[in-house]
Amino acid sequence: MPTPTRSERDRRLVGVAVLLAVLLTLGTLLVVRQVTAEPPRSAECSAAGPAVRVDPAALPEGPVAGYGAEQLANAAAIVNAGADLGLDTCAQVIGVMTAMGESSLRVLDRGDAVGPDSRGLFQQRDNGAWGSYADRMDPATSATNFFRALQEVPDWPSLAPTIAAHRTQRNADPYHYERYWDAAVEVVGALAGRPVLGAGG
Repeated sequence: MPTPTRSERDRRLVGVAVLLAVLLTLGTLLVVRQVTAEPPRSAECSAAGPAVRVDPAALPEGPVAGYGAEQLANAAAIVNAGADLGLDTCAQVIGVMTAMGESSLRVLDRGDAVGPDSRGLFQQRDNGAWGSYADRMDPATSATNFFRALQEVPDWPSLAPTIAAHRTQRNADPYHYERYWDAAVEVVGALAGRPVLGAGG
């Protein structure tokens, strides 16, 4: 086999260098894309769209999924708090689901044996993390504080909604909220005047 000339060797080296540069660039782009991409959505929230906003003066008469007028007004306050923070319909439904599981969408001025100092829609404790008593008893403020805490949960959109709620609320049972998902989807859809997400979960 003839020995390659110096110019042939140089051309081959340049070709190898170009190929390595292209591969390195592609690898870097893939890494950057993986780092900057949003976390994958949970199955329940895969169809999440932009937040909906509710007109408190135009609520459905109800009941919706067994929840009456007072409860729907509280759900509307939760939905609008999520919209004010720029969250999507998935977060809004998680907020309503959580309040269903904590208080049946009622502003409770009492706790339970586990949390006697718990108050409001989300049964938030008097530990300084959830604001004052007045904050915890106000639907909009308590919902805003819930959503801010939800946003601190790492990769919350990729979690099952009940797990995202559990990691926000620190409920004893991680699956406590699961049974309220379908009802929360139905309530948020009724408030929005159109279907949101998909039932199931």
